[in-house]
Amino acid sequence: MTSTPRAKKRSLLRRIAPAVLLLLSPAVARADVVLDWNAIMIQTIAANPFATQRYTAITQLAVFEAVNAIVGDYEPYLGTITAPPGASAEAAAAAAAHAVLSTYFPAKALELDAALATSLAAIPDGPGKDDGISVGRAAAAAMIALRANDGATPPAFRPAGPAEPGRWQSTPSCPAAGATNLQWATLTPFGVPDVRAFRAEPPPRLTSDRYRRDYLEVKTVGAVDSVRPQDRTDVARMYAAGLSPAGWANWTARQVAFAQGRSLSENARGLALLNMALNDASVAVFDSKFLYDFWRPETAIHGAATDGNTRTEPDSAFVPFITAPCFASYPSNHGTASGAAAFILERLYGKSHHDISLSAPSVPGVMLHYSSFRDIVQDVDDARVYGGIHFRFDQEAGGKQGRAIAEYIYENRLRPVRSDRR
Repeated sequence: MTSTPRAKKRSLLRRIAPAVLLLLSPAVARADVVLDWNAIMIQTIAANPFATQRYTAITQLAVFEAVNAIVGDYEPYLGTITAPPGASAEAAAAAAAHAVLSTYFPAKALELDAALATSLAAIPDGPGKDDGISVGRAAAAAMIALRANDGATPPAFRPAGPAEPGRWQSTPSCPAAGATNLQWATLTPFGVPDVRAFRAEPPPRLTSDRYRRDYLEVKTVGAVDSVRPQDRTDVARMYAAGLSPAGWANWTARQVAFAQGRSLSENARGLALLNMALNDASVAVFDSKFLYDFWRPETAIHGAATDGNTRTEPDSAFVPFITAPCFASYPSNHGTASGAAAFILERLYGKSHHDISLSAPSVPGVMLHYSSFRDIVQDVDDARVYGGIHFRFDQEAGGKQGRAIAEYIYENRLRPVRSDRR
């Protein structure tokens, strides 16, 4: 097959030794306790991307609520946590993150206990430290209790429907039970009242020019044997095996917040907004996925003779470069969550002129460099198309949906408290 690469590369990728990657990792350089525990959180959580976003939202909201109960810069999330005068915000942040992560990941208790001891060792002993620890644990307990019955469990599945044109069918990664993560479509959101208010518009008609154009693109560049530019191959691998939305977004937030010298309170709020938006974007996208039940590109390309579009030729030998997840294609979860993350990051830190580096141990020798959050989203979109698992319209609809959710959260949650009302 021949490739039709996009007009220009959107990121500079360099091949460097793994030792250098480690030295450049934001987790190595200590910033403040909120950023430190954000890095610990990402290293601790072992779950699929959707469950990861739920855990990161719970953790960062607990940290925010603990810090904000002491500092009082923003409207609270829970509003039930109180702090005595002089309580340490640093101790509260560390204790909150530790308590959440230890509850959900008890197998990591030794590592988490050691990290907590390191954080607390930097804080002078006394009533302020003790009170901060108590505030952090109270915030963690309240967040865990709030989310105890939010619909994240038990896992739910949906069998594939009849083999009709445009309708999702099982792909090689699917279990016998059918499409996975059905429960995510009805998970209680963190920041929006009801994700159904943010549903994506219907996908293009199979007979439309838009469908034909995006069909031909993914068919041409997304097969395992397609000839792709090396940088598009690298981003496809990076954003499939290495960088989930929560992974790239939290890593990026730490780098930029550190570079801009943001305060402990600002970092607690920023990370809470970011991870709320990531989670709620995924809830919304699953609501839309199971509503529209749209087929994956590999199913579409195999069955193009049935789609009613005379300009889409089938290819029964098509195999995507990246293995497709086991649920409907439209809209893209990675596109929706990444769009939400980029919106929050732009509002917090500005749209461009950043110095962001992203790498992943699972894709050694590659580092991506960005100066804007929009460039990251564009690479995510390319990654899913060049990976052969999404149409371009999946990505664009997802980005629009994610930005709408993030805008609602940014405008309505954890808002600054006016100084004249304190």
